[in-house]
Amino acid sequence: MTDLGLAAWPPAPIRTERLVLRASEARDRAAAIELNASPEVNAYLGGPQPRAELERTMPEVPGQRPGWFVVELDGAMIGTVQLKPHAPDNHRQEAGETELGYLFLPQAWGHGYATEACTAALDRFAGAVPGEPVVLYTQTANSSSMRLAAKLGFTEAERFEAWGAEQWFGVRSSATRFD
Repeated sequence: MTDLGLAAWPPAPIRTERLVLRASEARDRAAAIELNASPEVNAYLGGPQPRAELERTMPEVPGQRPGWFVVELDGAMIGTVQLKPHAPDNHRQEAGETELGYLFLPQAWGHGYATEACTAALDRFAGAVPGEPVVLYTQTANSSSMRLAAKLGFTEAERFEAWGAEQWFGVRSSATRFD
């Protein structure tokens, strides 16, 4: 399995025109709880987690692992982008060993931040592991994620039923760059 091209962790921050992608810090805990407790954010991810449980179980510094980036706007966390090991239970493993995931607070939706942040993370990955594909899953009912996948250069590899809904599985070559 690839080391996600992120063996040196935490990395130097990735700066885009408007955002900073960086390793998590203790000050991100409240926003990480909000992300996971939000019914809007988790509408296509099995639903929100109970806030009381998150308050009890969330580490002081959430997401301390290679590939987990806080997305910061004007000094505040607005979301996360994750490049994580892809561990499917079937043949989809052959498509790629790294999966892209992302979560953004509802107030950050509709401003292009997800496109900007995911592009930056994918570019860092492509520079570190040239030619290594990245995969992405989303529900077909999640039209925003479907649009983002297309903007980022993911192409459909398969649709399948799981968790009571149609799922979309896409692949992106790290040679693909969104501009």
